[in-house]
Amino acid sequence: MHLMKIKRVEILTNKEPIRLTEPWRPAWREPDGVHTTDFTLSLYKVYTDQGIIGYGPNLGGDPKLLRGLNPFYIRKFWHNHMGGKRAGDSGKRAAGLEIALWDIVGKAARQPVHQLLGASCQKIPVYAATSRLLEISQHIEQVKTLINFGFKAVKLRLHRPDPWADVAVIEAVRSAVGDTVEILVDANQNNSSEVYNFWSRQTAQQVARELDLLNVYFLEEPLPRNDVEGLAEISASVDMFIAGGEHTPVVADFKSHILAGSYDILQPDITLAGNFGITGLREISSVADFFGKLVIPHVTGNGNFFITLAATLQAMATVDNCPMVEFPYDPPILTPDTMQTLLAEPIWIDKDGSVEVPNKPGIGIEIDEDRLALEVSLAWEI
Repeated sequence: MHLMKIKRVEILTNKEPIRLTEPWRPAWREPDGVHTTDFTLSLYKVYTDQGIIGYGPNLGGDPKLLRGLNPFYIRKFWHNHMGGKRAGDSGKRAAGLEIALWDIVGKAARQPVHQLLGASCQKIPVYAATSRLLEISQHIEQVKTLINFGFKAVKLRLHRPDPWADVAVIEAVRSAVGDTVEILVDANQNNSSEVYNFWSRQTAQQVARELDLLNVYFLEEPLPRNDVEGLAEISASVDMFIAGGEHTPVVADFKSHILAGSYDILQPDITLAGNFGITGLREISSVADFFGKLVIPHVTGNGNFFITLAATLQAMATVDNCPMVEFPYDPPILTPDTMQTLLAEPIWIDKDGSVEVPNKPGIGIEIDEDRLALEVSLAWEI
């Protein structure tokens, strides 16, 4: 049998926008950002000459990178077009193409990717990542509801003009729910805003100390990602974990943070910067484990969430230093109805606050294409 090759790539998009139940402005866009009213999604559908098809999220990467490629050469593809050993952004945004290659390889082997690579677990705990700035009473009720759903960990956002108003929310929630749930906090100090008054090192240090007294599990992005020294100072001064790195473009860019002790928890995203993919998540997890660091991947919550989550779970089920994975959930806006519309069986938590790693061949999910439309089709003679 001849070697498998990629012969065609299609780009599929949703026929109709995914309408949100109400306008959504997440905390990281506060106070001046625009509201979102719907989600879109876009997928690569990658065909091989042996009839096996793989899917990946379309991030804007050029499908021609796959022309005539043997899909089993994923490591070579990752090295040439994604993270590799280079520092800085490769600019090719090829993670969605890499995910599609893994989907093909898993299907060819008739195994889910995590079992093909050597599984460490079949279930992974997740935390509910809320997204908005609400009134204190609303936050309390929301967290109580999430606890009732089965979540064992919940992330709350900070980004108010007064950082002490942020702290007051966490204090009130902790007082209301006690230690029945892990509270995680995201300061979003690495996101851009024209009018938001970002924290100084001193403010970040003061807020971190207050949150540490409230038994917060981790504080995410208390300073911009490139302030390696400031992050290291905060990390050394508190008992809770300091986390960050969702915008980190390639594996090598975590080097300075690891060596300086800036992050206790690394938070790479499989697709956000476009260069990690399944290969990159496994690579950084191995490096982090060597230095005694944890990895809790960031997972972007939008129309493509279902496929990025599935791929992230496949990667993290093969490592030993991932205590949980992010699960964006902020009803009535961020829900399976808005972020998992193409799955007949949405990925959801069990009574232990964990999710099953999808166990069908490839990245483990079956996609309903009835709600998709063909946008682009590229075919090659092979």
